Amino acid sequence: MLKNIVVIIVFCLLVMACDSSGKIEKPDNLIPEEKMSNILYDLYIINAAKGINRKLLEKHGFVPETYVLTKYSIDSTQFADSNKYYAYKTETYKVIVEEVKARLEKEKEEYEELRKKESLTTKTKRDSIKKQGNKEKDSIKRVIKRKGFD
Repeated sequence: MLKNIVVIIVFCLLVMACDSSGKIEKPDNLIPEEKMSNILYDLYIINAAKGINRKLLEKHGFVPETYVLTKYSIDSTQFADSNKYYAYKTETYKVIVEEVKARLEKEKEEYEELRKKESLTTKTKRDSIKKQGNKEKDSIKRVIKRKGFD
């Protein structure tokens, strides 16, 4: 019974802690949607880079958060307030995130296509070198046969 009362009290506290008006005011220094999309894109790329080679970034003194804030001439409070506002405006935030996702997918496809082309080029070069090497061996065999060394 006591457990149920505690759960009800906690639930009531959570409900009261939520903004009763159900609105978040638009910040005075709201980051425009397009700029927010670019910021989120950079953050996704940087997080992926950190996941791949964090030590290399640390070795060169690269601080992702500082880089992004400096690049877009914003401060952390402005970003946090804007991100909170857009997160509350779920449809707007969804559009922003979908733009970022589409951009990432497009670039992924471009890099995969480039990688395929480079792979084919490398394979063609290897085959060409191998073929050239075989021709040289064959020509040596022909000379040996002609000269009667066989």
